Amino acid sequence: MAVALQTDPVRTDAAPAQGPLRFSILVANYNYDRFLGRAIESALALDWPDVEVIVVDDGSTDNSREVIDSFAGSITAIYQDNGGQRRANNAAFARAKGDVVVFLDADDVLDPGFARAVAAAWGPTVSKVQVQMQLIDAEDRPFGDLIPNFAFRPEPAQISAWSRSSTEYPTPPGSGNAYARRFLDQFFPIGDEHDDATDSTCLALAPLMGDVVTIVQPLVKYRQHGANDSNLGTRADNFGREVARAMRRQKSAEAICEQLGVERPRPDSLRRSRHLLQLRAASLRMAPASHPLPGDGRITAALDAVQSVFRKNFDPLKKRVVVAGWVLAVLAAPAPLARKLIHKRFTERFENLEAASAG
Repeated sequence: MAVALQTDPVRTDAAPAQGPLRFSILVANYNYDRFLGRAIESALALDWPDVEVIVVDDGSTDNSREVIDSFAGSITAIYQDNGGQRRANNAAFARAKGDVVVFLDADDVLDPGFARAVAAAWGPTVSKVQVQMQLIDAEDRPFGDLIPNFAFRPEPAQISAWSRSSTEYPTPPGSGNAYARRFLDQFFPIGDEHDDATDSTCLALAPLMGDVVTIVQPLVKYRQHGANDSNLGTRADNFGREVARAMRRQKSAEAICEQLGVERPRPDSLRRSRHLLQLRAASLRMAPASHPLPGDGRITAALDAVQSVFRKNFDPLKKRVVVAGWVLAVLAAPAPLARKLIHKRFTERFENLEAASAG
């Protein structure tokens, strides 16, 4: 669905092509009928002359089909049996024609100026442009900090170095990223050997295979409503699940880099990840028997926590100290106190959101 404008911005990614960049907004939906219409509306309302919106319903059992059908003529709709986000996004990508691809979560909302800002930052070496996201609750009410909450605007070379060193860099989750089609073409469709969450593979590879350009401006609304997959506190083994996902993501990223002749992250990069360190600590205390990282334990994680304070990256010293202190406390505390610390870190915000929505 194209939005008519007075002028057509010039392409910056490829000289032979004519006209503005085309944006493909791909929405994979499963039982989010409450939020889906708002997401589609925001994609159709982008202030840009060439936008296509493709919605894949992944076997929903709620009223999602009715919501999607209400946009007939404005979007491309695909209906399939439930197979997970990766399969749904593979189907959407196979139909997409855009130069810039956005995997919009079915409960998130794009700002009308999103595409214009991304196009202004585009270039021939860009793998993705990332923006900040404003947290909103189930009723669209903003709250909390922006994600990521940048202390400074990172340059592409810094992001690449951080990613190779520790597998992490300041990045928003899925909807806050606009990917170059030429980047995604190198590894789509994403196979079964990769993580089920599409953004896991894309976020890991983007700084290894091109420039990640950052816009320090909230141009996506990131909905948190208690039912998000990021609410890790719902099960004790969720933390180990996330550690296993990081390991799988790293393995698949290394395999793709080797296949394409791209420099791989350093071998010990997973242990240098400050975010993963927190998940490791929680997993080791909540479900130690199923902790998936070989050779890991409370002493190993404690040593990594101490070393992380002295390892500079995008986090200021104060935050490095706070994270290391939390990890050491979780690892050393009696089990009841450790659970309380983990609950406060990973679950309390979601419970507050559910209470607010119920009220």
